[in-house]
Amino acid sequence: MGTYAELLCRSNYSFLRGASHPEELVQAAHDLGYGALAISDLNGVYGLPKAFWKWKSLREEAQSPLKLILGAELSLHTAQGQAVGMALLAQGLAGWSLLCRLLTASHADKPKGRARLDWEGFLKLLNEQPGRDQLLCLPRLAPVASQPSTALDGEASLALLTDLQALFGPGLLLPLGRFLDGHDVLRTATARQWSLALGLNVVAVGDVHYHQSSRQNLQDALTCVREGVSLGDAGFKLFSNAGRHLQTPGARKELFNDWPEALANAEAAAASCNFSLSELRYQYPSEWVPAGLNSQQYLRVRSKQGAQQRYPKGIPDDVQSQLKHELEVVERLGYADYFLTIDDLVAFARRQGILCQGRGSAANSVLCWCLGITSIDPVQMGLLFERFLSEERAEPPDIDVDFEHERREEVIQYLYERYGRDRAAMVSAVISYRNRSAIADLSKALGKAAHAGRTLRDLDLDDYGAQIAGLGAELKGFPRHLSIHSGGFVLSHLPLIDLVPIEPARMPGRSIVQWDKYDLDYVGLMKVDVLALGMLTALKRALVMVGKRDLADIPPEDPATYAMIQKADTVGVFQIESRAQMNMLGRLKPNTFYDLVIEVAIVRPGPIVGKMVHPYLKRRRGEETYVDEHPALKKILGRTLGVPLFQEQVMRMAVELASFTPGQADELRRAIGAWRGDGRLDAIGGRLRQGLRASGLSESFVERIFEQIKGFADY
Repeated sequence: MGTYAELLCRSNYSFLRGASHPEELVQAAHDLGYGALAISDLNGVYGLPKAFWKWKSLREEAQSPLKLILGAELSLHTAQGQAVGMALLAQGLAGWSLLCRLLTASHADKPKGRARLDWEGFLKLLNEQPGRDQLLCLPRLAPVASQPSTALDGEASLALLTDLQALFGPGLLLPLGRFLDGHDVLRTATARQWSLALGLNVVAVGDVHYHQSSRQNLQDALTCVREGVSLGDAGFKLFSNAGRHLQTPGARKELFNDWPEALANAEAAAASCNFSLSELRYQYPSEWVPAGLNSQQYLRVRSKQGAQQRYPKGIPDDVQSQLKHELEVVERLGYADYFLTIDDLVAFARRQGILCQGRGSAANSVLCWCLGITSIDPVQMGLLFERFLSEERAEPPDIDVDFEHERREEVIQYLYERYGRDRAAMVSAVISYRNRSAIADLSKALGKAAHAGRTLRDLDLDDYGAQIAGLGAELKGFPRHLSIHSGGFVLSHLPLIDLVPIEPARMPGRSIVQWDKYDLDYVGLMKVDVLALGMLTALKRALVMVGKRDLADIPPEDPATYAMIQKADTVGVFQIESRAQMNMLGRLKPNTFYDLVIEVAIVRPGPIVGKMVHPYLKRRRGEETYVDEHPALKKILGRTLGVPLFQEQVMRMAVELASFTPGQADELRRAIGAWRGDGRLDAIGGRLRQGLRASGLSESFVERIFEQIKGFADY
């Protein structure tokens, strides 16, 4: 391990306290040559997946020796009746699970932003749940590691330390900070006294709040926002200097040159922490699987039942072959329980007469079609399964299901009731600062108001306030608070609170995990999206009016409807009601469902930028002819008259003409979407062009196709 371990550090996910992103802290610790960095944000683990992802990439790309230690600071109401912060660092999986339960309890039945655990609840969890022998406890006591004005007095502190020592034994550490603020002599003397009295190991800490000293101004401003005071009135609420940053190991060694054991103790403590988020083992609920069957076997049964309902006259051979392939992929990736969960959810909605519809790339799956999750036959439509799920991409499936917006709450409460609130919670959404909110909060903090119609440079600001534009730029993107994701749910076979803390949302009857959808991807947890769509409510009412039960009861093609559509009489008609769509309807004259698919797709930036619209319309009207340059293109591009309007078509060209595997084809699709951002298309696009030429396609055709593909960047 390296030369210094920092055990007390807050990121900007200690909302309005830390002044650096978790990723910035991890990168800076790596650059400085730290041996270990512990991130312990206040009352939550909100930023840890982002820190973990950054740390993981540094390990893979730069062989970084940095160890990332995961923890959180718990707000505890002590037996002495006073509030104190306590950093808890996970040494192992059991310690992490206990930490998640402690944080969950601290938020339960508390107002938003007022998390706190009383002493009785603290003791109860420590005594009833395993894992306290896998937690390091660093109480934030003054005059040791905090502002002198914010902590217990000496007698109360000693009493608390005695109680904590009985609980954590050698896992209780006494953090000592050196901040050059005039109180270091008192801190050191007090630490020596308590250490000798109780036999505690003292560990050197920096009480880090930002990765570099230049963030002090931003941290001051955040403190003022949090405390509701202006800078001029903040006083001792602010840190006295910029020392709360990640200092060099040499500087830390010099600061503790009279007590090197404190540095050594910190390194030893860091060496005992070996938990990583990669250890989390996640399993979807599976209690509905019949006895004698495992999840994969039951999924095969359900898919066969669904296929027989979809094809009452017999399942076509190509559908059977594709279904077999998809089930094998699901089995190898271990996602059977996920599909069964969605199946159960959709089945509940149908039992209750709630109209629902799967959307997105799940429509590429014949398995989803057979289970009734989606309503489009992907084999008939020529859709590519790997757009939805790919072994090479190694990403979990993501199925979005829309429900009638007036009845979605029934579905949400069904999930809570079926799985329990310890196994089901909604995904959080992080509300971050944008330009307007950043300037508004900073202006209040600095004792100024941004006047409407005037730029920041026009404002009469003092020397400190003149930095507000720069501070606003730094603050942009910082987390402000948590909200609820539009419909994402996390479900677990075992208690979810052993994996991630859960807290109540402001909306009654809702609870959320402390991670957003991106964090779930970083950690490998899957979500179910339970979304609301007003058009489904309108469709349900229409079905009732005409005496139909389901969308499948509606005739697939209706000449009168297409006559109305061709006249652009589509005000209020979902997907084709915009002015641009109505304009295209009169030119394209759709008379089949697939024409509508093209209609919706073609009025997008991708086809327009890629110069696909006019060639397609001319060929549709018979004003331009085209000849397939390869026999395979007739199957791939025939329905769109030789123009690649859909990303699935590009993927099929890559597979059938350029020797791409399906997984590589999906990588091509992802590169297309990011080609302006990271240059991935240059490499993979070169392979595509080389493969297309090798298949016998002309240079002019290949380049024309490639230019059209680039248009999808804005799609």
